[in-house]
Amino acid sequence: MKYLAAFGAFWWDFIVGDSIVLAIGGVGVLVAGAVLVSLGMAHTAEVLLPAVVIATLAGSLVQR
Repeated sequence: MKYLAAFGAFWWDFIVGDSIVLAIGGVGVLVAGAVLVSLGMAHTAEVLLPAVVIATLAGSLVQR
């Protein structure tokens, strides 16, 4: 059980690190990109997703 807890703690620290906002934003961008591409809106994803990444980064900086 100790190894399982250490494994979970590693992945939490690796993915979340210092900012939960960036972790949630990163997962959100990946999900939004997959949904847009599966709907045939790849050109929209090319424009929208970089804007979402920049907004997420700005939001994490304002939070501090």
